[in-house]
Amino acid sequence: MIEFLMPWIVPAAGVAVLILIMACGYVKAPPDQAYIISGLQKESRVLSGRAGIRIPFLERMDKLYLGQMTVDIKTGQSVPTNDFINVNVDAVAKVRISLTSDGIKLASKNFLNKQPADITRDLQDSLQGNMREIIGTLSLKEINTDRDSFSDQVMSKASKDMDKLGIEILSCNIQNVTDENGLIKDLGADNTSKIKKDAAIAKAQADRDIAIAQAEADKASNDARVLAQTEIAQKNNELAIRKAELQKESDTKKAEADAAYEIQRQEQEKTIQTATVNAQIAKAEREAELRKQEVAIQQQALEAEINKKADADRYAIEQKAAAELAKRQREAEAKKYEMEMEAEALKAQAEKEADALKAKAAASRYAAEQEAAGIQAKGAAEAAAIQAKLLAEAEGMEKKAEAYAKYNNAAVIEMMVNIMPQMASEIAKPLSSIDKVNIYGGGEGAGGISQVSGSGAMVMQQVFDTMSEATGVDFREILRAQTYDAKVTRNINVEGIHKADIEGSEGGKA
Repeated sequence: MIEFLMPWIVPAAGVAVLILIMACGYVKAPPDQAYIISGLQKESRVLSGRAGIRIPFLERMDKLYLGQMTVDIKTGQSVPTNDFINVNVDAVAKVRISLTSDGIKLASKNFLNKQPADITRDLQDSLQGNMREIIGTLSLKEINTDRDSFSDQVMSKASKDMDKLGIEILSCNIQNVTDENGLIKDLGADNTSKIKKDAAIAKAQADRDIAIAQAEADKASNDARVLAQTEIAQKNNELAIRKAELQKESDTKKAEADAAYEIQRQEQEKTIQTATVNAQIAKAEREAELRKQEVAIQQQALEAEINKKADADRYAIEQKAAAELAKRQREAEAKKYEMEMEAEALKAQAEKEADALKAKAAASRYAAEQEAAGIQAKGAAEAAAIQAKLLAEAEGMEKKAEAYAKYNNAAVIEMMVNIMPQMASEIAKPLSSIDKVNIYGGGEGAGGISQVSGSGAMVMQQVFDTMSEATGVDFREILRAQTYDAKVTRNINVEGIHKADIEGSEGGKA
């Protein structure tokens, strides 16, 4: 069996491989593209609008766009014309890949696998250069007045360069021409003024010819109108006479006809009224029967609607009651669960707060005991210090009193003598603040500088007098009693002598 099939296996395998290659390599090019297949053959194969076979792994396929492309051509910068006027020109060119074999070969070397936008971008610079060259050979007037010739020259100039790239120029249209100095506008204004002038002259001449012809026509028309009106008047007169005669006959016939018509009309109206009344009665009867039927139908519909609405309301109430009952049950269960959870949480919180309060109370009790002990110790120390201070002050006062009693006036005098320099210093402070003194007058009298120098002693004397009046002690007498003159003359104030001095004096006499 195997020996019988062997001669057929190899051809079948070859056919299968051939079919697989054809299935994988089958390509079909659209009409606006060219498929370039290269690899095995010396010359590339071009497919456009038809199908073909590409051998996988041995041949490659590239694409070339063959559709129409639009290239926007602008000068970019001002270009001087033949009469040295700078202009800017915008144009649009329609191009495509040349469909000849040579054109496709050249284009495949330059634009293979490129998008239309990339191709137009590559062609834009070349077309702009060609247009700029043509602008330099033409005048401004030629560019504006003969744009077809200008675009043809641009196409003719650019075609030489495009043929080398495999590009065919289909058309070139000039869109806009402008100049920097507004000369085109000025030329237009000049032509406009000339055209307006010629038009005004032509219009004036035409108006004159029209006026002359109108006058002649009016004259002829007037003559014809007078003649026509005369004939018309005659004809109208004859017509009026004939109308009167005919009117008389017509009125007679009309009166007879009107009488007959009125009789006939009254008969017809009577017949019509009778028929109308009968029709209205029949209509009223039909409408009454129709209303009865409508009332019966509406009553039945109303009863059906009421019954239907009652059934629907009853069902809705039952459903609503059942839903509310189920809702209340769910809410009761949820509320019960929430209350149980809340009770457990409150219980745990209470236990936690009780433990915290116990710990806080213990800490507070310990802090209070420590604070009480500190306060007690501090109070004892402060009391001891105050007691010692008071004892020391008492002892000092006692000793000071003993000294005052022992020395009597001597102590007072010592105190006064010690305080007098301080008093003099305080009294002289206002004098030390005097920066400048202007003296008016002078001599030996009370005025002048003596008032300033004697004011200190006067103030001290006033202070001693004030102290004597306030305390009842005559400090001036005490000081005078200690002088030498007072001791010699024994001019002593008895109230100021100590008891021990009197006793000593009496002992001496004895």
